[in-house]
Amino acid sequence: MPQCSILTRVVNFAGERRLVRGRITLKKSIGAQAMSFPAPVWVVGTYDAEGRPNVMTAAWAGICCTQPPCVAVSLRKARYSYGNVTARQAFTISVPSEQHVKAVDYLGLVSGREVDKFAKAGLTAVGSVLVDAPYVNEFPVVMECKVLHTIEIGSHTQFIGEILDIKVEEAMLGPEGSPDAEKLGLFVLLNGYRGIGRYLGEDFSIGKEM
Repeated sequence: MPQCSILTRVVNFAGERRLVRGRITLKKSIGAQAMSFPAPVWVVGTYDAEGRPNVMTAAWAGICCTQPPCVAVSLRKARYSYGNVTARQAFTISVPSEQHVKAVDYLGLVSGREVDKFAKAGLTAVGSVLVDAPYVNEFPVVMECKVLHTIEIGSHTQFIGEILDIKVEEAMLGPEGSPDAEKLGLFVLLNGYRGIGRYLGEDFSIGKEM
């Protein structure tokens, strides 16, 4: 990793500006881009105006609040799912495992306006009993969400959904009842689809060693 010794201007916790000499890791600007390192691979489930189940792959998404528990999903207005979420004020998030990576990619390539994605991908739609939206039976984790807020950002509209329930396949749970990362076999988006890497340490714990 390239390093060099230079004078650099820093701001300390007191807000004081000063010049320091030290070795820093050189970084190259790649400009302002919509990139995340990595991005989640989630599948958004909705019903259209005729009540047909539809799904789309989304990466511009993530947890955004603890109380109430919420997720944020950003969609373009041109997406078929955008109109569905707007009309139904509900959606689900189905989280896929690695074995379904081809189907998940397909769900982001075609529009529900022209094709029954569930049938084409060999997936099963299950209607949520909590929200007006379907989820994918074959995927191990499901979040059922009702829309709390709709935020117009620019190219995308962000839907804030309150999580009413999370369902996990029982076989994918660990001994303490929490989802087991290795059993789930999840994957992310980072220059293509990539599996989750090795275990590094316990969250909210390993930092105490500093």
